[in-house]
Amino acid sequence: MLPRPDLSRATPSADVLTLSGGRTLVSVAGAPIDAITWEETCAVITGWAQRRESRYVCICNVHSVITAQEDPDFHDVIQSADMATPDGAPVAWMMRRLGYRDQMRINGPDLMFRYCAQAAQRDESIFLYGNTQQTLERLQRRLLDVFPALKIAGSYSPPFRALTPQEDAEVVQRINASGARTVWVSLGCPKQERWMAAHRGRIQAVMLGVGAAFDYHAGTLQRAPLWMQRHGLEWLHRFWSEPRRLGRRYLVTNTKFTVQVVKQLLGR
Repeated sequence: MLPRPDLSRATPSADVLTLSGGRTLVSVAGAPIDAITWEETCAVITGWAQRRESRYVCICNVHSVITAQEDPDFHDVIQSADMATPDGAPVAWMMRRLGYRDQMRINGPDLMFRYCAQAAQRDESIFLYGNTQQTLERLQRRLLDVFPALKIAGSYSPPFRALTPQEDAEVVQRINASGARTVWVSLGCPKQERWMAAHRGRIQAVMLGVGAAFDYHAGTLQRAPLWMQRHGLEWLHRFWSEPRRLGRRYLVTNTKFTVQVVKQLLGR
């Protein structure tokens, strides 16, 4: 497993760190994010999955970055991830400003759909963990409508409480016995990232925290129009859709993020 550098203490001249094996991490407001293409992302995950390696992937937006900055434990979770992709448009934009001009958003919903398409062709099974039972049922129907050959090895909707050690052990055994090569996790940030970190080494599959991707693909939430996605305005669509739940997150975290990246750029 690759070493985990501590970019929280990086100086302005050390925003980029290249590790052995070719992995490149860019410090975005102190959070280490992978500079990576869509093709590389899918290829690396595929390799891990085929070898049944226990890994976890964090999909990092502005909320993730600011939470990592304010919560040292969560920062460790992101830093220890086997991959941390730039989900939010502002995160990808900052990476482009730091020298990676072609960096694109590697977001959860698109990654899930791209990977499921490839998994269906390879006869590779997936597991769905999180969200509600109703959403899981709708999601499975939707995925099988689009990818009839996709193997869904199982799904699990955890209760809205912490699992007992026995319950957790049973879930781990169930996932491992299913033969799934990837586990797609929808618990919301930071819960899903903490869950994946706690289960690395126990679940013999690649875990990917994709947040609202389950709701988008199941049709329980409407995703932003393509033109808004392309112009980095998907957050605004979510804000309009769920102002009570997400209003404070976007107003506060986006402001904090703007302040932090301006400081980082001026420091360079």
